[in-house]
Amino acid sequence: MPAATISIDPKPDERGSGTVPATRRPRPWRLGRPGGRTAPGRDRLTVLGGLAALSLDAMASVAYGPEAIVLVLAAAGGVGLGFTLPVTLSIAGLLAVLVLSYRQVIAAFPDGGGAYAVAKRHLSRRTSLVAAASLVVDYVFNVAVSVAAGVAALTSAFPALLPYTVELCLVILALITAINLRGIAASARAFIAPTAVFVGAILTVIVVGLLRDAPAATAPAAPAAGPIQAVGALLLLKAFANGCAALTGVEAIANAVPSFREPAVRRAQRAEVALGALLGVMLIGLATLISRFQIRPVEGVTVLAQLTDATLGHGIGFYLVQFATMVLLALAANTSFGGLPVLAKLLAEDNYLPHVFALRARRQVYRYGVLVLSAIAAVLLVAANGQVNTLVPLFAIGVFVGFTIAQFGMVRHWLVTRGRGWRWKLALNGVGALLTLAAAIVTSVSKLTEGAWLIVIALPLLVLGFDRVHRAYQRFGTTLGLGRIPAPPRPGPSVVVVPVGEVSELTRRALAAALSLGDEVAAVHVTYADESAADATRFRAAWDAWHPDVPLAIVASPDRDLGRPLVDHLRERYAGRHIFVIIPEVEPDRRWERLLRNNRGGVLERAVRRQSDAVVCRMRFPVPAGLAAGTR
Repeated sequence: MPAATISIDPKPDERGSGTVPATRRPRPWRLGRPGGRTAPGRDRLTVLGGLAALSLDAMASVAYGPEAIVLVLAAAGGVGLGFTLPVTLSIAGLLAVLVLSYRQVIAAFPDGGGAYAVAKRHLSRRTSLVAAASLVVDYVFNVAVSVAAGVAALTSAFPALLPYTVELCLVILALITAINLRGIAASARAFIAPTAVFVGAILTVIVVGLLRDAPAATAPAAPAAGPIQAVGALLLLKAFANGCAALTGVEAIANAVPSFREPAVRRAQRAEVALGALLGVMLIGLATLISRFQIRPVEGVTVLAQLTDATLGHGIGFYLVQFATMVLLALAANTSFGGLPVLAKLLAEDNYLPHVFALRARRQVYRYGVLVLSAIAAVLLVAANGQVNTLVPLFAIGVFVGFTIAQFGMVRHWLVTRGRGWRWKLALNGVGALLTLAAAIVTSVSKLTEGAWLIVIALPLLVLGFDRVHRAYQRFGTTLGLGRIPAPPRPGPSVVVVPVGEVSELTRRALAAALSLGDEVAAVHVTYADESAADATRFRAAWDAWHPDVPLAIVASPDRDLGRPLVDHLRERYAGRHIFVIIPEVEPDRRWERLLRNNRGGVLERAVRRQSDAVVCRMRFPVPAGLAAGTR
């Protein structure tokens, strides 16, 4: 059965409507404007908004990407640190290839989805699921790494906050989640100013550092003979793999093209190119300063903090850069909140994730994706104790798997479509595929002993999970006969059963409703073996005195089980018939009074639903707040 035969509610509102009833009162505790109404296009992104909402991960990676390179090369001393710029230039070259490649992905797949969409169309179903799993892993770890790195920048400037690292991580994560529940455009508007301040601060550090004379004592020495042999090829590869963390987030714009305003493709492409240009300049500039000032790893102080101190001094400029870095690193998690919910929506539409992930609120929010992403990231932060160095080795592996699949998929795309200029585009994607495949292998192998084996295990487990969900939806579709015209409906024998506990106004209304629904109505009363005979006699006498012209069946329960005797009675007495069960309950106006109800209705409903195919209706009997007690 085709995957598309399982239906998804196409309406934008989780309640099945895109409008707000006039009688609905605004609730101030809800996020967003009253009624949730916005101007057309206001909930979608501009180019600048796309950079603020979907590119913070990539831009903020300049705070930990160069540091990840330095941490590895420092093992070889000054000679090793001399390779910081060459390693960064190789990463910048790979960045240029990826930006140009994803610019093509945006044009070819305007519905978003990135590597998943490319692989689904041009490769295979299994490959597309691997791409989706890799993106999911990357998005989740991006949130955790970004928040932890932001807090690390804060504690570098204010060491007194170090004992509260985990608490600060969770608070920042909660704030980002709350903003994203308002919609991606709202998050973009909120993050434009911090993004501009961060980019301006980093460019200021680079320009001032290049204009400032490096101290003679710290000037890097000339490389010794045979420097590559001295440093070691494996060490350089590991530095390259660590630095590739700076490339995460490059794919986010291609994954979320539908989030842009029209013309969405053109705006998304411009945002992708702007991201590549800004990220490349910042990475190369910081790497140049690292070599110029011969920065080395220092416990408790980030490389960016050392560069800022060396260029701007330890004054207000230093704290401004640290604060801007902290804010943007924390907000970089927003890239995942913009990309993962859209990807989850596509997976849900293809029946690889529960359909709730495709439900969209009025403000273009796939809130289930947002909330699940936040919950998983919180677990990772607590497990890693908020330490960014614990999370970074697990980072960037998944994204390079997605990069590689997307590039190979685009090679197949150009071989099939052969549009204008397809040869050079095919060559670009082919080179990109080989480069990202090499980066994926190097990253995985170099980080395998640092915890990357968890990702190697997580990816196939996610793919198996997608497959299991898909098989479940296929079974649902087969059982329901989706895609086939069913036989004409025919009426069959039916009965409406009302469980009753006493003779009251509640019972009268329930029986009245039952008589309105069906020709045959029956009442069932469950008695317990440990009850006195007087109780059963009293109920029978009250029923006979009332005489509602509805047959009554009294069923005994030997062990005070309320649901099982009712289900057994329905099976034995009404086998082969359509059974409708009405369970009457009181509904007090005051919320706290609802705690005073017994759980009889819930017990009966669960038993009937799980153990029979009867249709269950829980009938509410309202009790006004000013009414004296007496009906239950």
